[in-house]
Amino acid sequence: MYHATLQLLRVTGLVLCLTSVIAAAPARAVTLLRDADIEYALKQLGAPVLRAAGLSPNQIRILVIDDSTLNAFIVDTQHIFIHSGLLTKLDTAAQLQAVIAHEAAHIANGHISRRLGNMQTARTAAGLGMVLAAAAAAAGGGQAAVGLGLGVQSSALRSFLAHTRAEESSADISSIRYLVRAGVDPSGAIEVQDLFRGQDALAESRQDPYMRSHPLSRDRLRALQGLVAGAAAQTAPDPAADYWFARAKGKLTAFTRAPNWTLRRADGSGSPDIANIRKAVAYHRQSDLGRALSNIDAAISARPNDPFLRELKGQILLESRRATDAVKVYSAAARLAPREPLILGGLGRAQLAAGNASDALKTLEAARGRDFSDTRILRDLATAYAKVGQNAMASLITAERYALQGRLKDAAIHAQRAEGALPRGSGPWQRAQDVLSAAQRAARR
Repeated sequence: MYHATLQLLRVTGLVLCLTSVIAAAPARAVTLLRDADIEYALKQLGAPVLRAAGLSPNQIRILVIDDSTLNAFIVDTQHIFIHSGLLTKLDTAAQLQAVIAHEAAHIANGHISRRLGNMQTARTAAGLGMVLAAAAAAAGGGQAAVGLGLGVQSSALRSFLAHTRAEESSADISSIRYLVRAGVDPSGAIEVQDLFRGQDALAESRQDPYMRSHPLSRDRLRALQGLVAGAAAQTAPDPAADYWFARAKGKLTAFTRAPNWTLRRADGSGSPDIANIRKAVAYHRQSDLGRALSNIDAAISARPNDPFLRELKGQILLESRRATDAVKVYSAAARLAPREPLILGGLGRAQLAAGNASDALKTLEAARGRDFSDTRILRDLATAYAKVGQNAMASLITAERYALQGRLKDAAIHAQRAEGALPRGSGPWQRAQDVLSAAQRAARR
């Protein structure tokens, strides 16, 4: 569906940030589904499990990849990637928390750290581009994909990221302990593994990528069943976890399934406000603005302090060419969640559409300061700089966006342009140097 040539696409509502993989032959890009509401829900579900693993929920991001296959994996110690196909396949919050616990165990047990070697840190645009290029290979990308700056073929990179059976056993033991410690029903771990039973008999090309990186054997499954049985955990239902799971899954399917499919199922969402969210998205995708606004307003009435509902309303208005109204609604959302970069990004986008380039520049700089990995924020920020006449900064931001996307030749062109116009030794000038250095290293490989 997607090619290695990078572009920024949108399925109405959810922003698809495509991070390309440099390829000698056609390769598959990793496609992140960035949505503040869904990412907040995943953070709420993951926080107790991560804390039980001795990890900080504020330092590990749980991100969704647009892929219908079943997979979840790590490529560094700061991100857990979950395929949209797996998220929509799971039935309960406990199942999703079991997936998070298992990946957290790989991080806590050092299974990826020992293999990272010289991989650059993800704290720069080029570094995160490397992480996402590795994620593309782990997700089962095309042949001959080259991880940015790693210089290895996708088959080798998948082997690099695949866990051994010993590591899987270790992660199973740890993950059950984390779930019990977090008060989560550990039987969700068995239910997740049941999704993959029988896949070990399939040819590798027919297996879900989860099986290729998380080998499952009958012995391991029996051992996992024994661990769960031995845990004897007394877990009470967690209405908050159930709510956030239903909301994340409901909103994701509303954006990725046909609107009529959503409308037939919305009333069974488990909560009236989730039903309204799903209907608002479905009607928006059918260009029925009246019913979309009616439903999102009903959800806001039920949860007036929920910033993500106002963000969705702002998005609906902006995509319906009502930019001035969108600015007002996004501003209300930003007041409720002033540190949420995706909401700030939406506000900046609306301000640009409304012709307020100076306001947009301030807002988008604040968004970039909290999340430099969103290529759409970077694109809009470059536009804002260009509109206010700061062309050198526009070139720098464009260079960083291309670096994040893996387009280092294009990044170098814009970085050189920025370097020549920015004050030597300044912070922006040094950022341009960082991009040029990454491009030069990649060219030597």
